[in-house]
Amino acid sequence: MAKKKIELEHQPKSCWDVYGSKAHGAAMDALAKRYLDFLSRCKTERETVDYVRERVTKAGFREDFAAKAVFREMRGKSTFLARKGKLPLSKGFRLIGAHGDTPRLDLKQRPLYEDVHMGLAKTHYYGGIRKHQWLARPLALHGVVVKTDGRMVPVVLGEDLADPVFTIADLLPHLAYKQVEKKLSEAFEAEKLNLVLGHAPSAKAKDDGDSGRVKKRLLEILHERFGIREADLMSAELQAVPAGPARFVGLDGSLIGAYGQDDRASVFCALEALLTEKTPAHTQVVLFWDKEEIGSEGSTGAQSLFLEYCLQDLLAAWEPKTRLSSLFLASEAVSADVHPAVDPDYQDLHEKLNSAYLGFGPCFCKYTGHRGKVGANDAHPEYIGRLRAILDAAKIPWQMAELGKVDLGGGGTVAKHLARYGLDIIDMGPPVLSMHSPFELTSKADIYATVLAFREFLKS
Repeated sequence: MAKKKIELEHQPKSCWDVYGSKAHGAAMDALAKRYLDFLSRCKTERETVDYVRERVTKAGFREDFAAKAVFREMRGKSTFLARKGKLPLSKGFRLIGAHGDTPRLDLKQRPLYEDVHMGLAKTHYYGGIRKHQWLARPLALHGVVVKTDGRMVPVVLGEDLADPVFTIADLLPHLAYKQVEKKLSEAFEAEKLNLVLGHAPSAKAKDDGDSGRVKKRLLEILHERFGIREADLMSAELQAVPAGPARFVGLDGSLIGAYGQDDRASVFCALEALLTEKTPAHTQVVLFWDKEEIGSEGSTGAQSLFLEYCLQDLLAAWEPKTRLSSLFLASEAVSADVHPAVDPDYQDLHEKLNSAYLGFGPCFCKYTGHRGKVGANDAHPEYIGRLRAILDAAKIPWQMAELGKVDLGGGGTVAKHLARYGLDIIDMGPPVLSMHSPFELTSKADIYATVLAFREFLKS
């Protein structure tokens, strides 16, 4: 009998080569269309939680923790999901954690003002944006306004073709001689990211030199359409986000372009995997957090006690004699987050042996952090070996990468906040181009492979 040839050299496999059959192609296209719909509908944390709730309740998940498949929400911005496995909960769970927040422009609490006969709104950016990317492009308003009687008024303006859109004006090149000589970090000021809301004056206000007639008209429109007054904006969360739906990109439609794929790509992939793997060996836990882009702080971030509270209640309902610490130590987790792909125009920022490429599947990131791995979770090799074996056995392409060349940047994820419980965890997710921009790019083959990888993990 001939011996099987041993490949000594590692070569990443292209998803397009592995999933090139008609059967996989049809499944990939169907998944990509669902993903486009998800990205188009979910542009805020609240909209993401609403989408998740809609799908999991149809799949039989209940808020009663005595059930076999359960969910719980935190402030409408974070979601805990769990499904009972064949093994006791005390044998540990398989957890996938992703975040549903993404960089954007938040309206300030007193946003409205008028200047040079223009109605404008002040903003405060959220997360790591490159300010110039948000100028001179169509923007939509998404969010909620809460009135003093507790009523919540949802706001979505700029997505329907019948709606107006909003924008931030940019400086014309004829007057930008001094601006272009400045450093990029100084050329675009955060306080000048002001949203253009309108221009026509109120017909009800007298034309007596009153400089507030345009602002008055804006308030009239807001009251007519949503029943809100200016004071109601004090208790509002309104976000300016790129207007328009997600789109296929390229002549071949192989790429997906949309706002918010960091990290809603991982939210979508984890949810798809959970809803598909219905009879796992271990208990499945999937968590979608808020506030990752600003340090995972607050009551809805990964540094909160939301996970602990949910697991305590799960133990009380399923196995009250099991200690929470024992449960954590028996469990495994994936910090599901996207990874920067090598940009063809900026290859010098990447160390190519340790970088992610579009089309080669989900990417493991052993450590994040910056300058000597500061602020990182550093996954143990024993755990990486086990995950490699799981994906290799299922013939799922995967790759391993860092964030970029040493000392040229860095970043973090929720992994370090979960690692403190003692469970094994590593970062893993699809590669993305133009990350944190208003129009990020992923490969539909990577999204497909990531769903398959998350499924294998959840049933391992």
